[in-house]
Amino acid sequence: MAKSFTRLFFSLSILAIAFLAVSTARYTPRPKSRFQSQAFDVPGNYTYVCDASRFAALGLDMKDFVYCDSSLPYDVRVKDLVDRITLEEKARNVIDEASGVPRIGLPPYKWWSEALHGVANAGPGTFFDEVVPGATSFPNVILSAASFNQSLWKTLGQVVSTEARAMYNLGHAGLTFWSPNINVARDPRWGRVLETPGEDPLTVGVYGVNYVRGLQDIEGTENTTDLNSRPLKIASSCKHFAAYDLDQWFNVDRRHFDAKVSEQDMTETFLRPFEMCVKEGDTSSVMCSFNNINGIPPCADPRFLKGVIREQWNLHGYIVSDCWAIDTIVTDQKFLDVTSEEGAALSMKAGLDLECGHYYNDSLATAVREGRVSEHDVDKSLSYLYVVLMRVGFFDGIPSLASLGKKDICNDEHIELAREAARQGIVLLKNDNATLPLKPVKKLALVGPHANATVAMIGNYAGIPCHYVSPLDAFSELGDVAYEVGCADVKCHNDTHVYKAAEAAKNADATIILVGTDLSIEAEERDREDLLLPGYQTEMVNQITDLSTGPVILVVMCGGPIDISFAKNNPKIAAILWAGFPGEQGGNAIADIVFGKYNPGGRLPITWHENGYVGMLPMTSMALRPIDGLGYPGRTYKFFNGSTVYPFGYGLSYTNFSYSLTAPTRSIHISLTRLQQCRSMVYSSDSFQPECPAVLVDDLSCDESFEFEVAVKNVGSMDGSEVVMVYSSPPSGIVGTHIKQVIGFERVFVKVGDTEKVKFSINACKSLGLVDGSGYILLPSGSHTIMAGDNSTSVSFPIQVNYHN
Repeated sequence: MAKSFTRLFFSLSILAIAFLAVSTARYTPRPKSRFQSQAFDVPGNYTYVCDASRFAALGLDMKDFVYCDSSLPYDVRVKDLVDRITLEEKARNVIDEASGVPRIGLPPYKWWSEALHGVANAGPGTFFDEVVPGATSFPNVILSAASFNQSLWKTLGQVVSTEARAMYNLGHAGLTFWSPNINVARDPRWGRVLETPGEDPLTVGVYGVNYVRGLQDIEGTENTTDLNSRPLKIASSCKHFAAYDLDQWFNVDRRHFDAKVSEQDMTETFLRPFEMCVKEGDTSSVMCSFNNINGIPPCADPRFLKGVIREQWNLHGYIVSDCWAIDTIVTDQKFLDVTSEEGAALSMKAGLDLECGHYYNDSLATAVREGRVSEHDVDKSLSYLYVVLMRVGFFDGIPSLASLGKKDICNDEHIELAREAARQGIVLLKNDNATLPLKPVKKLALVGPHANATVAMIGNYAGIPCHYVSPLDAFSELGDVAYEVGCADVKCHNDTHVYKAAEAAKNADATIILVGTDLSIEAEERDREDLLLPGYQTEMVNQITDLSTGPVILVVMCGGPIDISFAKNNPKIAAILWAGFPGEQGGNAIADIVFGKYNPGGRLPITWHENGYVGMLPMTSMALRPIDGLGYPGRTYKFFNGSTVYPFGYGLSYTNFSYSLTAPTRSIHISLTRLQQCRSMVYSSDSFQPECPAVLVDDLSCDESFEFEVAVKNVGSMDGSEVVMVYSSPPSGIVGTHIKQVIGFERVFVKVGDTEKVKFSINACKSLGLVDGSGYILLPSGSHTIMAGDNSTSVSFPIQVNYHN
């Protein structure tokens, strides 16, 4: 009996340890090892499955397996593959660490790799070692978004996928990368703002489309007629679907938060980037999020997964869960009090093809045998997964990509792109008396917790950079630098180091103070409680500024916005730069801008609110429009009409530009048939109401577009880039509409004295349509206002939409 008890106790102990390991894995990255590569299951240098010598090493003849016959269509091959697999084997292959099926020559595969702004070492599919010691780490997304440069976004994707594919060829990465993050940054406190392209749905969508195209497209195959057979350089995943923008705010966390979202906000804001990513970007995957939406987990909601993503948008690929989402449904949310088997069945039936986690592995086969889900559903999911792996070359290879290797990782061209991307995104917020670009000085004081930043510059979901260039490294190359930390770290618990920093500024010809946040302040599972600089940083800046004898330049590194009103209003702080998290070349990029090697042209992709804004409404309120009864202000530039530190789209230059319009379209006339009905809209009591207020967009052909050309002239003294932002405002009097919304943008480089013309062709339905309270998209009649530009140089014109029989 004692021995039996001892054995039982030992077994229970092992189970407890295993459980703790799984639980810990939910919240911390899995340890990396050199054995986590996508290496195949037999000795040899294999980079694809259907290699006859590999099958021979397994004691198999590849000719016996139709799924390796590359002359056949993918769907035929995949059917042969799936038909050979038992139910238990199927369950082990719809999880992120798929076991493969050795008896039929199918190797294991690790689905989870990340490429948010460079190849990352998050996820077991990717690792670094002496063979591949690093990969190029570009600026985190919020800073790249600030460039408002679509061609840059696509180029970044192309270079990241080149390095990813090279790492795959070297056995150090997978072919499926769960990036980009295209959640709209609804609240400035969200800890993951740094990963996103900002607060504007169109900008977020355009970023997603271009980055995905860069990651996936192989030149010459972009327009393949059958998109289910289109080859992929690597496979992307747009995440996290949907209405996800709260991680850990006081006692509310993402695993328990139920996002109460109106149909209006869902259609207008939260779904739009994902629709663009699927329809225009042709992403091969969408990842569903943890949070509930109106009481239902997205990873178990057939309306969204099957109905919207799969059927309405026609996804060519697979749907994957955020990691341990089914565990969240069963354990944390206790949704419908489902068991493990019921949770697995619920998600599979809803359309979740791949689980990042273990519930499918543990419970799916039992759920099928119990009749909770059909094996046919599992087969469909496996088919979607294997078609993507065939498209990306896992089974057959892609000859044009086979030569990629070490020479294509961290090369000079890629490192220079990292520097250029950071320069394009950095935003000049203040420049009194043309202090910048700074003239050469004998003695420069470089102070602050980010003056020697390295790891902080790359933010999260990053790998190991090729080489860090900190601000201290960059400025030290240019002259005599006195460096002091000012604060021990960004939390800046006290003023211990301020005196030395102030003394350095006192004895310098100019002072650069580098402040901000890092992942200890804003990150996944870490939302902010306020919008202030952490700890004593504000006091540090003020004390250093007071004692400085030369001009003071403040450089702010952060993802989400910070209320720096004190610096904006301080006349001794002559210039302010926002540098986001600028990537491995951040130091060089900042120095290039400070000394005028590069003229800044970035624009803020998110509103910089005053700190008082966060006291006006909780993060848990999902509504974008103001809620007057609760005193809640609107969210994002589209609906907030109060004062800000810096508005969305703000950014200065070292030069000046003037705008002029050329022959814009002034009106759009749409003839209605008897099958097209006018729809009513809510107008304010004193407003004119047209005879036909609006028509449902789905009832229109939506062929109507309007065109205009903006001539941008550089009237200053330095060559530079200008972001031409185009907004629309709806006809006056309609209740509950946005103030304005972005409908287009282009970044253009203009030499001194030259004029560059930017032509816009705008679809009326997409850009002038309004979403009503029921989620219908309507094109209202009346006078819409089109405005190009954000400041005194902006130009605008009305465009009249008329309906007639």
